[in-house]
Amino acid sequence: MKKMFLILALAIAGFSLHAQKGKVDLKLVLRDGNVVSGTSTSISTVTLVTDYGKLEIPIKNVSSLKFGITPDESSKSAVIKLIKEMDNSEADKRKAAYDELVAMSVNCIPLVSDYIYGEDYKAADYSDYTPETALAEMKTTYGVEDDYSEKDVVSIDYEYTIGGIFSLKTIALKTDYGDLTIPKEKIKEVEVTYYDVSAGDKTFKVLASKYISGNSNGGWLNTGIKVKNGQKISITASGEVVLESLSGNKYTPDGTSGTDSENNEQSTYPSYGNLVYRIGEFGEVTKAGSKYAGIAKESGTIFLSIYESVYNPTNTGFYSAKVTVK
Repeated sequence: MKKMFLILALAIAGFSLHAQKGKVDLKLVLRDGNVVSGTSTSISTVTLVTDYGKLEIPIKNVSSLKFGITPDESSKSAVIKLIKEMDNSEADKRKAAYDELVAMSVNCIPLVSDYIYGEDYKAADYSDYTPETALAEMKTTYGVEDDYSEKDVVSIDYEYTIGGIFSLKTIALKTDYGDLTIPKEKIKEVEVTYYDVSAGDKTFKVLASKYISGNSNGGWLNTGIKVKNGQKISITASGEVVLESLSGNKYTPDGTSGTDSENNEQSTYPSYGNLVYRIGEFGEVTKAGSKYAGIAKESGTIFLSIYESVYNPTNTGFYSAKVTVK
């Protein structure tokens, strides 16, 4: 697991269900590559149970949830037994053990990995049905990368992360196709977007390490703020980013870098480093800069990003952007 700002041994006991004014949009990325989007109107807090007590994080401050592969310790003895059976002199028994192992749950993957790479493991004398091949097949079946983590991760306010274990078994959401309940084991990560239905403004951190217009995988920050055709939009922003994709130059929301300041501020077309927005996932990319006021030309959700055609995850810094709709 990548180094996190905060690392705690904790468990998420579940979501507290209370009445709330806000709305929560969830975008679930499943392990098979599919993406499911929906809405929850009942989630108000995420409860964290740590060694130091219970911590409740308001859902409006939760940016994302990433699901690790939690070992199923209750299956440990069964896993070891099947691995040892793959060294049986009878081929049919080796195959039966192999088939039973690869059919086990995704939470058995860490158990298989820990054992075959541990000190007590001795490679089998046969090469037809091996634990190593079984492990590779399990990872492929469940869409698990080689560098998977056993910890779940909560991201807070797009800045802080906490590692631990989720105890929730499923996530329920309302979609355009009806109500869905998806098991935790099938979920890779969840993007959480909260907005207060009674308010038309909110401040966001547009991270240069993620929200780049050229990033085809999550390069646009979903503000959750809805706008209708004809409504007024105002955006104010500040901050500084360093874009490694552009020789490590520094930029502000106006896209200014060095002597390009005056030209960038006067142009209506986005330039590198500009804070930009669009309405809807396929709307026109529009320059926002440090101060913007305009009229919505279509209806939909407002998305924010930093204008740059090449994405480099080593970019640093962020813009603080306040979006207001009237």
